[in-house]
Amino acid sequence: MKILVTGGCGYIGSHTCVELLDNGYEVVIVDNLSNSKREVVDKIKEITNKDLTFYEGDVRNQELMEDIFERENIDAVIHFAGYKAVGESVQLPLKYYRNNLDSTLTLCEVMSKYNVKKLVFSSSATVYGSPKSLPIKEDFPLSTTNPYGSTKLMIENILKDLVIADNSWSIAVLRYFNPIGAHSSGLIGEDPNDIPNNLMPYIVKVATNELECLSVFGNDYDTKDGTGVRDYIHVVDLSRGHLKALEVINKTIGIDYYNLGTGKGYSVLEIVNTFSKVNNVKVNYKIVGRRPGDIASCYADPSYAKEKLGWVAEKDIVDMCRDAYNFVIKNKTK
Repeated sequence: MKILVTGGCGYIGSHTCVELLDNGYEVVIVDNLSNSKREVVDKIKEITNKDLTFYEGDVRNQELMEDIFERENIDAVIHFAGYKAVGESVQLPLKYYRNNLDSTLTLCEVMSKYNVKKLVFSSSATVYGSPKSLPIKEDFPLSTTNPYGSTKLMIENILKDLVIADNSWSIAVLRYFNPIGAHSSGLIGEDPNDIPNNLMPYIVKVATNELECLSVFGNDYDTKDGTGVRDYIHVVDLSRGHLKALEVINKTIGIDYYNLGTGKGYSVLEIVNTFSKVNNVKVNYKIVGRRPGDIASCYADPSYAKEKLGWVAEKDIVDMCRDAYNFVIKNKTK
C-alpha cells in the first residue's frame, strides 16, 4: 500500500513514516516545512534504510494535491498537517481556522475526486474540553476550550458529515493525548522551528542550558501536587497506533473514534522530576500563572483502541524522558 502522509516531516508524522516504512508500506510525504525541517526526510531514510517520495508544499494548494494524486497511486491518507499550539491559537484564532479547516477541506475534495476514501485523521483530546469525569472515554460529550481544539472538533464534524453523505469512506479519528519522547536512534524527535509549544521541548532546553528556567503554568489545580496532569504517551507508541488504524480502515467502512493514550496521568512536576532523575540533569523551574484554555487533568481510557485496533501503549515515562533527552544530546553534538 502507498500512503500519503500530510505533515510527514513533523514530530508525529516523521515517527509514523518510520513505522510505515519498517512495516512494508510505501510512503509519500507532503509538507510545507512551516514547523519542520527538510533534513527529516533524510533521517527517516537513514533509520529505515528505505526510500520515500517527498513533495514540499501546502495541503491547501489544490493544484499541488491533484498533481500528487495524479503522479502517485495513493491507497490511503494519514492527515497530520495543521497548526497545533493551544496558546497561539488563542492569540491568532483566524490563522488556525483558516489553515486547519482549509487544508482538510482541500484534502478531502481531492481524495474524493481520485476515489481515495481511506483516511486516518490526527485529532486531539482537546475535543473533550474540560471533562466532567476521568478517565475519558470516546463517547464523552465534546466541547472545546480554545480555537485549536475547536478546529479539531469542526474537522471531526466535517468528516462525520462526509461519511453520512458517502458511506464508501472509511475514516479513523485518532484523539491523541500528550505525545513526548523520540525515536531511540536519536535521529528524529520533537524539534519545533519556533518557540516550543509543549512541555518536553521546554524541559530539554532548560536541561541543556539553552533556556534558564521552565515556567510551570499554575500550581493551584485540583491535582496531586497542584500542577496540570496529562496523559503522556511515547511518540513511537502513538505512531504505531496509526498503523493499527490503517489496518482497520482497510477492512471497514464508516467512521470511528479512538483515544490514543496510556490511561495514566502524570503531573508537570512528576515529568520534571522523572526527567531530572533519569538523565541526571537539573531542570530549574518557576511557578507562574495559569495559561488561558488549560484544564486541570486529562487522561484517557484507552480500552476501546485496545479492543478495536489491538493497540496498547508499551513504553513508560522513563522511556519517554530518556529518549527525549537522547535526541537533543545527539543533535547538539553534530
